[in-house]
Amino acid sequence: MRPDKASSYKTTLNIANKELKLFFASPIGYLFIAVFIAATLFVFFWVESFFARNISDVRPMFEWMPILLIFLSAALTMRMWSEERRSGTLEHVVTLPVSTWQFVLGKFTACKTLLAIALLLTLPIPITVSFIGNLDWGPVISGYVATMLLGCAYIAIGLFVSARSDNQIVSLIISVLLCGIFYLLGSGVFTNLLGSTGASLLHMLGTGSRFESITRGVLDIRDFYYYISITLFFLLLNRYSLEKNRWADDAERSAHNRWRLATGLALANIIAFNFVLAPLTMLRIDTTQGQIYSISDATRGYLQQLQEPLVIRGYFSEKTHPLLAPLVPEVKNLLQEYAAESHGNVRVEIVDPASDPKIEEEAGSKYGIKPVPFRVADRYESAVVNSYFNILIEYGDEYKVLSFNDMIEVKARSESDIDVRLRNPEYDITNAIKKVLYAYQAGGNLFDSINTPVKLSAYISPDSQLPHALADFNTVIREELAKRVAESRGKFTFEFIDPTANGGQVAQDIEQNYGFLPMASSLFDDNTFYYYLVLKGEDDLAIQLSLPEDFTADAFDRALDAGLKRFASGFTKTIGFVAPQANPYAAQMGQPAPATFTSLQQFLNENATTKTTDLSTGKVPEDIDLLMVMAPENLDEKSVFALDQYLMKGGTVVMATSPFKANFNQSSINAADYNSGLADWLSFQGVDIQKSLVLDPQSSAFPVPVPRQVGMFTVQEMMLVDYPFFAEVREQGLNQDSPVTSGLVQLTVPWASPIALSDSKNTKREVLKLVETSPGSWLSSSMDISPKANPDGTQGFASGTAAGAQLVAAAITGRFDSYYADKESPLLKEPVSPEGDESVPSKDQKQTEVIGSVIEHSPESARLVVISSNSFAEETVLRMLGSMTGTSYVNPLQMMVNIADWSLDDEGLLSIRSRGHFNRTLPPMEDGARETWEMVNYVLAIFGLILVYLAVLWRKQLRSARYQKLLATIPSLSTQEQ
Repeated sequence: MRPDKASSYKTTLNIANKELKLFFASPIGYLFIAVFIAATLFVFFWVESFFARNISDVRPMFEWMPILLIFLSAALTMRMWSEERRSGTLEHVVTLPVSTWQFVLGKFTACKTLLAIALLLTLPIPITVSFIGNLDWGPVISGYVATMLLGCAYIAIGLFVSARSDNQIVSLIISVLLCGIFYLLGSGVFTNLLGSTGASLLHMLGTGSRFESITRGVLDIRDFYYYISITLFFLLLNRYSLEKNRWADDAERSAHNRWRLATGLALANIIAFNFVLAPLTMLRIDTTQGQIYSISDATRGYLQQLQEPLVIRGYFSEKTHPLLAPLVPEVKNLLQEYAAESHGNVRVEIVDPASDPKIEEEAGSKYGIKPVPFRVADRYESAVVNSYFNILIEYGDEYKVLSFNDMIEVKARSESDIDVRLRNPEYDITNAIKKVLYAYQAGGNLFDSINTPVKLSAYISPDSQLPHALADFNTVIREELAKRVAESRGKFTFEFIDPTANGGQVAQDIEQNYGFLPMASSLFDDNTFYYYLVLKGEDDLAIQLSLPEDFTADAFDRALDAGLKRFASGFTKTIGFVAPQANPYAAQMGQPAPATFTSLQQFLNENATTKTTDLSTGKVPEDIDLLMVMAPENLDEKSVFALDQYLMKGGTVVMATSPFKANFNQSSINAADYNSGLADWLSFQGVDIQKSLVLDPQSSAFPVPVPRQVGMFTVQEMMLVDYPFFAEVREQGLNQDSPVTSGLVQLTVPWASPIALSDSKNTKREVLKLVETSPGSWLSSSMDISPKANPDGTQGFASGTAAGAQLVAAAITGRFDSYYADKESPLLKEPVSPEGDESVPSKDQKQTEVIGSVIEHSPESARLVVISSNSFAEETVLRMLGSMTGTSYVNPLQMMVNIADWSLDDEGLLSIRSRGHFNRTLPPMEDGARETWEMVNYVLAIFGLILVYLAVLWRKQLRSARYQKLLATIPSLSTQEQ
């Protein structure tokens, strides 16, 4: 650093030092900081009700910072120049051999330091939140950066105002008004009066609206520079106003004009550079965990698959609901990122249908996009606004429309306090792109989506050993396979193999590898044969094709397509869905209603097709890619056999089952034994679901009916209690190495039973523990699941002896042995005639075309996922949990969809599906713990103020010691001169 620069820098610091000493010279400085900290704590814990809000973040604190900073900055700066003017020292200051720029920067540095001290004392809030829950530090750091930048802008405004007045109160009021105008420009006070274009412009000018984007965790260079430009703008005006005090009335006018011109050009350049940066949307850093506001690698992967332009058109009305209006700029910025990442393959259009009748007609007639009526209200009247808030994704002749219901997430903290945000915009848009992309590809050649060669091995006995129908079917199969070979361009081949040839070596191999055994056409036929069709790829994936219901070319084509799509990328998968059937007369008969899984099916249908499946036929349809069994009840032998053989064919079975079922309504809650019919089958596969319930001290709150005795009457009251039967599993209990659970931050598992995995001698199986409760969990086999009155009058459960973490969800991959190995197929068993029916089927009637065989073991691609709860992802439970959090509770649904994608090898969206603003909930805490954490913040704030006082006192003593030392040298100097 050159001497002149070093001297200038030192002079600036001396001025700042002098201002800081004046600030702390009286109790007013400490009182001011104390008021700011008290206001911040009051807003965080009382106004925003941090614990009742139940979200592990500090965003409420930062949401109030733009308002608090207005008063803080105005109070800091009101005396800086006004006091100089009032006391008459300003004329002396401007005549000193120090530039006005050094004075301005010195006072600005002092105020900035005071702001930093005040903000430093708020750090205990995010630190304690990080101890309580899973805090994402990215938005916290961004929030403090934004607060400092905004504070500097307000300080610069306050210094300029103070330089123009000799009255501190006038400076305070005008500074508050001017800073308040900058804040209100981007708020709903003005933006609601304009359309989306005008609102977007005001949004760019508002200091508060710019602040929101940074506190979300997005550090945008455009927002940074906007605050810096305000700071420089008013600092230059401050310098210019002070410099004018130096000018003599009879001085040369040209020098003054040059000052005016230079200052005007500098101010114009500062403003203009904002417009230069405005279109540069990529100059930003996403500091959030998982980068939820940035384009992910998963999205880039789908964009790279585009072979022709994809159109993303946003339909947004100029006038919309006030809660939706702030979301429009977020969507527009994200869509621009899609266009930038696609390298020209994505074209983004933003239109207002109401402004162009042709566009509105096309939106309604071609895409079914219509305006939605929203009720809005201002100070004078209520009205209804018909508004568009839609996104169209179009690729070729395929398209997908997203409405506001598809994209927003709502959290109701009270009837009048509703927080509306974009749910997970990247996932919603990318998922729509994936659908139209693959739907368009599916309209062409199936083999275009298969990247590796696939071979069909037909293990079929000679025609002489086959039933007549199958012998004829062979001719059909060969003809259809030959057509597929021609279409595949080398990606598909087939071969027919006689398993009994060469001494039966192939028969031994397929029995060893796939569990294939000889078939029989009926119970009374001694002739056996082989008829197995297996698709194999290069990644060891083996899929057995089921024999179609009728032996026709169309039926075989459907079965072959279903198998080939398992090797293709992007085709919509079919999930066989098994759940209890609702009985509409159950309530009238006094029976508990069965579990319903409507939301789960809707979630699954976003990326797949669910198909209600009847297992009682003893066979799973050939087009089922995954079998999902929810709360199975009294499955018969044929149903278990169908499930068993589906797994043996290399399929995936996902089930939620438990020995207990909870029945609850507004008046009672109880548990009962529940027979799934799968206990023996699961035990054979090494999965024992123990007949007890898990109680976890780390649990979710739940509204339960509690009886209260009033005289001779019993009153049922709904009370919100921490319900240990609702185990709340946090990241420690969610397998972070599995894509199924690594993206989840919390999961509630209701009325779960512990899973015991027995040691398997099968070394070709991999066991993955997905979900485990906390180490303090205990077990109970009691059917009484209602809370009891404690001695202190509260309701709850007495803690039992801790049994350690309990496994409640597991996935097993690899080779499974059939439960029906060495047993007769249930499909070949003669049906038992009803009592009294003496009719006996004839021999001809018994010669049915039922093909009965038992596959003794599965290939290594088979998967079994077990969740030990009948109420997991159940509709009523989800609704109740959502009512507790004030938003939709979808974590169990996301896990089930993750399981489906993982099982079907479609993991493209797993990394971004579980993103969300409201899913970082606080862990369960007693009221005493909440009060303790709150008091800790109050104590730390007082302790921080004491530290500031001690630091100021220490610096004062240091200065005093240096001064005394300097005075001590004066006599010796005088003696030496004599």
